[in-house]
Amino acid sequence: MKHRIVVLGAGYAGAFAAGNLARRLLPDDTEITVVNAAPDFVERMRLHQLAVGQDLAFRKLADVFAGTGVRLRLARVTGVDSDARTVAVTDEGGEGGEGGDDELAYDTLLYTLGSSVAHHGVPGVAEYAFDVTGLSSALRLRERLAQLGEGGTVLVVGEGLTGIETAAEFAESRPDLSVALAARGELGAWLSPKARRHLRQAFDRLGIVVHEHTGVEAVEPTRAIAADGRSIPADVTVWSAGFAVHPIAAASGLEVAGTGQIVVDRTMRSVSHPDVYAAGDCAYAIGENGRPLPMSCASAGFTNMQATAAIIARLTDSKVPTVGLKYYGNHISLGRRDAIFQMVDGDVRSKSWYLGGRTAARLKSGVLKGSGWSVAHPTFGIPTRRRRLVIVPGRAGVTVAA
Repeated sequence: MKHRIVVLGAGYAGAFAAGNLARRLLPDDTEITVVNAAPDFVERMRLHQLAVGQDLAFRKLADVFAGTGVRLRLARVTGVDSDARTVAVTDEGGEGGEGGDDELAYDTLLYTLGSSVAHHGVPGVAEYAFDVTGLSSALRLRERLAQLGEGGTVLVVGEGLTGIETAAEFAESRPDLSVALAARGELGAWLSPKARRHLRQAFDRLGIVVHEHTGVEAVEPTRAIAADGRSIPADVTVWSAGFAVHPIAAASGLEVAGTGQIVVDRTMRSVSHPDVYAAGDCAYAIGENGRPLPMSCASAGFTNMQATAAIIARLTDSKVPTVGLKYYGNHISLGRRDAIFQMVDGDVRSKSWYLGGRTAARLKSGVLKGSGWSVAHPTFGIPTRRRRLVIVPGRAGVTVAA
């Protein structure tokens, strides 16, 4: 029988991992299935661009995996039984979907379902706020922004990378709107002094009003209420105050952290179920600095490479290689013509050096294009010696084909 590898989610982590596995393992011996609810590969790092009205082309996952041997199942994951080693899915119908419920059995599971916006229990967020963490939510925001006329007010809540990029993109693309950002602390507090000054100058140039040291405790249809009782006008409130993972992992029997993320070892293997791996935002992984990796695209890259390397090595009965889990910098877009690249040390503290302006913007554009190209060509550079499945007593294994 073929060794069944099921990958849940086809974002940056899942899509790349599936292609890498297909590139390294013989399809005669392994069956790789990717489960994803949407038919397209969504470049999450560009959803704020989509929301503000820019036209982005999305690749069909069926085209991405065509000819790779990877099976695509367009369905929504509704549950994981980690003891029975099955995944419950619901087909939504339409392209690639048959409709109805089903179960998929696996020998190895790679869990990469990502994250969504975290409401933090703030009243009104679920009912009135918008976000850019998913395609459907970004399209909903796009429709609402298109309805705003000159002088319309937009409030972005959250001073992290997503909040900064969203506010800058909106202000640059829609100068007719009044854009503001609410920050719990100081804007860009983690940046070096020069980079922080660059950020403030960019916000001033774009006309973005910053409400520092302002926690938002409620969202209403036309305003947000700050912790100090102030009312901040907002025809549209965009919530970017953190991420949360789906509760499926916690309900699956897998060991999870307080965040709901799957607790993994250094190789991204579940500490409670050795046939399950996790990568991306849903993995509670410890970086080289001894702290949990933040939910980010960079973490998705580190963890998916480590997870696929470990899966292949263990199926080969060979030594598991170590992929670095160290950050080198933060890259922040400030519209289409400006950006900041901030170098950090091993403890993710900003170094004095940073790159800003058009050069940094071109570098960020190159990173985005490179990530998209890698996913669109999942089996580029197929090795002449791929790996073949053999039976090792007590488990399935793989050996190098002659």
